[in-house]
Amino acid sequence: MLDSVTDAPTGAQGMGVSAEAYRLAARHSTRVRILKVALPVAALVIAAIFAVVSIVRTYLPSDLQVESATIEDGKIVMRYPAIAGRNKDGISYSMKAERALQDMKTPDVITLENITAKMPVNDTTTAEVKAETGIYDRGKNQLDMTRPFTINLNTGLAADFRSAHLDITGGTMETKDPVSIRSPGASIVAQSLRMTDKGRVVVFEGKVVVDVDPAAIRNREK
Repeated sequence: MLDSVTDAPTGAQGMGVSAEAYRLAARHSTRVRILKVALPVAALVIAAIFAVVSIVRTYLPSDLQVESATIEDGKIVMRYPAIAGRNKDGISYSMKAERALQDMKTPDVITLENITAKMPVNDTTTAEVKAETGIYDRGKNQLDMTRPFTINLNTGLAADFRSAHLDITGGTMETKDPVSIRSPGASIVAQSLRMTDKGRVVVFEGKVVVDVDPAAIRNREK
């Protein structure tokens, strides 16, 4: 009897461990399914940002069309600068701003104000980016978005940033301000974001909230 009484708690404990292991496995499985939906959402946003950067890097300032240009306080001030064309796949892109400022002492640094850009992300996806300010340093190959900007894709995805720093050569992006990314099937909200390895690694930090529509998970698993 003593043996059987002793065995009963042991068996119950064993069942408890199995239940806990099952619960953890179920949580892990759910997390994996959620990430399969949420991570592609983040990846598209990163791709959209770098699509805009590639156009800025390639064509500023040589191919800018401007309405007028003046020199003010040691800076070349270009009003209503614009770029338009087609990429190698024949897909249209465009970018315009209210002003572009180029300091004569540091000509590699160009500041764009009130920017609207429409860029292809891939063969079927296009992005519209609206930003208050963008500062591009051609020498360092870095872009600083010091004011809020938004990204909207034709897929229904939308993202709001308050700022971002991009190191194009290093393939990194970082913002220490809140980020909100929304799509028809998922949303991600975080207090900060770090991207490394040219978008292969994306880290959301600080009170991260991920919401995924169960239907999006089911559709992903089909």
